[in-house]
Amino acid sequence: MSEDHKKEIDQISGVETTGHEWDGLKELNNPAPRWWLIVWIVCTIWAVGYWFVYPAWPTAWPGFGSGEEAEKTGSVTRVTTGATQGSAGWTEYKQLEESQAQIVARQAGYLEKFQGASYEQIANDPELYKFAVAGGNALFKNNCSVCHGADAQGSKGFPNLSDDDWLWGGDLASIEQTVRFGIRSEHDETRQSAMPSFGKDELLEKEEVDQVVDYVLSMSSEEGPKADAPGAEIFANNCASCHGEQGKGGRDFGAPNLTDQIWLYGGEKEDVYNTVFNAHAGVMPFWEGKLDENAIRQLTIYVHGLGGGEGVGAAVEASAEESAPTPEAAQPAEGEGASTEEPAPAEAESDGSAAE
Repeated sequence: MSEDHKKEIDQISGVETTGHEWDGLKELNNPAPRWWLIVWIVCTIWAVGYWFVYPAWPTAWPGFGSGEEAEKTGSVTRVTTGATQGSAGWTEYKQLEESQAQIVARQAGYLEKFQGASYEQIANDPELYKFAVAGGNALFKNNCSVCHGADAQGSKGFPNLSDDDWLWGGDLASIEQTVRFGIRSEHDETRQSAMPSFGKDELLEKEEVDQVVDYVLSMSSEEGPKADAPGAEIFANNCASCHGEQGKGGRDFGAPNLTDQIWLYGGEKEDVYNTVFNAHAGVMPFWEGKLDENAIRQLTIYVHGLGGGEGVGAAVEASAEESAPTPEAAQPAEGEGASTEEPAPAEAESDGSAAE
């Protein structure tokens, strides 16, 4: 053997070199670690097995492997591209079907308990309540968030459902009625209220509208309204029958509270003037017949639990003083606007709300 083909051993490490050298640096011919070779062999064997068990090799011909075929999954037909089928017959669609079947089976178990349970029973069952809230959350995002927002905090013209300001009541029964029948919707049992267009219909002069707007805005100010203000008498004659003498509103017919600085269509003078002059008539669709009974109740529980719900399951229960009937219950309470003789209740804020 010639000297050129003799093995060259590095004097420092004692390892054979490959014969490659760069700028005086010689490449050592170190073998791969044994553990690395074992892992590589195992992965190679696993990969070959995977090719046979699962769809792995793409094919260009329908006649080979699974080809290009229609695969029915429930009521949906999908077209699969050419690929080897694999001995296990696994597909993503089959895996999805199995996962959905497990979810449906779990839902059926909860729904069986949910259907016959009262709101109080649901509130006292943590798992059932969690199930109702999760379902209501999904229903809200699919049906209500387009108006009220994903966070349910609404926007101008769309009520905030996470506060404690309710036009029609914040207990579960009131919320369910609103969800079920809507506000000014096409349902026969929808909630109805209407505020007159005091300016457009010439019920008040423009100067009178301006005066009553100033008076309404003063109700939520730190100073409060003045009894001798020019708009006080106008308010008493035209608005107090629904909003109450002190502007506290009335839930029986959805008249807003004018003293809490919560304004559905804006609290600037221009906004309130527009409301009084033209009025608003927001519409909330009804969901009866569009959602099943379980869905309506789940949605009710979810909205009730957003932060302002009253009564069963609420974060803050109504006090005994607020919930107990008073001897004066037969008479209109001051500020409640309890008169129902007026055919069209007045309002400074619209109530086209899923819960307000």
